[in-house]
Amino acid sequence: MTRYLYAVLMELRQLRCLVAIVDTGSFTDAAIELGVSQAAVSRTLLSLEKVLNVRLLHRTSRTVTPTTAGVQVLARARALLADADDLVREATTGHTRLRIGHAWSAMGRHTAEYLRRWAARYPDIELMLIRHNTSTAGLAEGLCDLAVVRNAFDERRYAHATVGHERRYVAMASNDPWVHRRSVALHEIRERTLVIDRRTGTTTPDLWPPDARPKVEYTQDIDDCLATIATGRCVGVTPESTTAQYRRDGIVYRLVRDADPVPVNLIWRRHDPHPATHAAVALLAELYRELSTRAGSPVSAGSGR
Repeated sequence: MTRYLYAVLMELRQLRCLVAIVDTGSFTDAAIELGVSQAAVSRTLLSLEKVLNVRLLHRTSRTVTPTTAGVQVLARARALLADADDLVREATTGHTRLRIGHAWSAMGRHTAEYLRRWAARYPDIELMLIRHNTSTAGLAEGLCDLAVVRNAFDERRYAHATVGHERRYVAMASNDPWVHRRSVALHEIRERTLVIDRRTGTTTPDLWPPDARPKVEYTQDIDDCLATIATGRCVGVTPESTTAQYRRDGIVYRLVRDADPVPVNLIWRRHDPHPATHAAVALLAELYRELSTRAGSPVSAGSGR
């Protein structure tokens, strides 16, 4: 039994070493974070590569990047380490932790109230918001237990609940000719250059007819997207949550009056739900429902499996 436990600890140590190297970007910084020598970091990674019989990292004098196999191992390593940390935390404190991922905007205008109500109702469950710029907001990478997504996702792989809908807004530079208007129509936007976040964005050219689509410029991140819009060269179409979470100098938002709303979903691993999943879904649906009721336009919130 002792040898078995030692082997398990060694494997966790190897995984933590791999994660530290990738997250810090170097063997030197990983050694500092782990509190060991650089030589120990090198030996630990080598031992993990020998166990798996695969190379995990590309190394140069200046950079360290995962190989294709390394990316897969890293995702699984993060999930295993998170589970191990949760196990230790729950065993020693009696508390649990719920991690909710998002690529941007979190719960939009509901974010602060969601955190307040969660703390009041479930004081024994620590809630963490984690931003990760992927289509599943960190769920596929093992970084969170649930994720708030507004883009398409694999419904065969993930269970989900649609908790609300958000209106679409056009984001523009503060000196744009449209800033003096209250709303803009979709057909007007097609005359402009549209910036689209191809990784996590909710807007695609499919919002327009095939023969009347705007010119498109692609970015990979919400911050890059807004920086491009601020130049005045492009406009963007985004859910209402962006207007609440990304209020920036040089950027103005106006309602797109004739666009379909964006569904807001919470997604989770179908075969491994967190015990607090139902509570998390119910609370966010409650907030969206309250908002739609105050606005006088009820929006349904239901779940899908």
